[in-house]
Amino acid sequence: MKALLLAGGKGTRLRPLTYTTAKQLVPVANKPILYYALEAVREAGIRDVGVIVGATRAEIEAAVGDGRRWDVRITYLPQPEPLGIAHAVKIAHPYLGDEPFLLFLGDNLIQGGVRHLVHEFNSLDAAALILLKEVADPRAFGVAEVDASGRVIRLVEKPSVPPSNLALVGVYLFRPAVHEVIATLQPSARGELEITDAIQGLLDRGERVVARRLSGWWLDTGKKDDMLEANRVVLEDLQPSIEGEVDAESRVAGRVVIGPGTRLVRSTVRGPAAIGAGCELVDAFIGPYTSIADGARIVSSEVDHSIVLEGSVIHLPGQRLADCLIGRHATITRAGTRPAALRLLLADDSEVSLP
Repeated sequence: MKALLLAGGKGTRLRPLTYTTAKQLVPVANKPILYYALEAVREAGIRDVGVIVGATRAEIEAAVGDGRRWDVRITYLPQPEPLGIAHAVKIAHPYLGDEPFLLFLGDNLIQGGVRHLVHEFNSLDAAALILLKEVADPRAFGVAEVDASGRVIRLVEKPSVPPSNLALVGVYLFRPAVHEVIATLQPSARGELEITDAIQGLLDRGERVVARRLSGWWLDTGKKDDMLEANRVVLEDLQPSIEGEVDAESRVAGRVVIGPGTRLVRSTVRGPAAIGAGCELVDAFIGPYTSIADGARIVSSEVDHSIVLEGSVIHLPGQRLADCLIGRHATITRAGTRPAALRLLLADDSEVSLP
């Protein structure tokens, strides 16, 4: 079996951050989202991995390399335009050949990995296995309608009137019959080849499609609040480790990771929280569910329930930042001059909330 990871797409819902960063490489608990998918694939025993890449190909390749870190073999498959998940599978058909495959969206996180699903699929006489999760608002997802016995009846992409609250999780298992269906698909109203249409096509042909419900958490990290929620959930399982320097006037409480070369001076970190390598925290308070990436400097500031990327500087005496997603090498300071005015340099699609 091979795996197909989707790491194309433009990440428009995470702009302006994704103008300069591939959305699949934004870190959760200081590790790029795509790495979690690669770890899940390798844990399932899959060694051959095709990675769909788009405009951010160079960045994805630099971060993932040849796959040696995960003991897998990576093949990069360019998708010139993000024209749908089924379109990505169509592009990958020459690579996938006539083997069954695991399809994994590179910006999704699921609890417990996919090993059990892969093993079950290998023992089933089914053309596809889909994973479902109950969601509060299914209108934003592909949705499955199932009968009383759990058999899949139909699938609809982002319906205005959902037939159920069962959303398709971004993990699928297919046998080669799906390629025949995809070859006949027409673009949807969104101009994309929809994976829901491909699965529906299998059902229409009388193929067996098996559905399983995910009991653990599933996180689609498409928006800022989704990223913060993913960060919170992953940090819950953090294993404490302190490699940096913590002075006598600093305090570390709860599940906290502090990377090598990091210095805490008169600062408090209350976990779960992850502080990367080479950081400096001076007179700072870092609250729960916060990730601070390598090389950040935080002085006389409070940061809570946030993600701060590499090399950023925060110096806001008396100010608390919460629910923030701060990009690489950002600088946030308080001007010491009068009159007190806000001076902002913002990229397209920026968001600023002021008290």
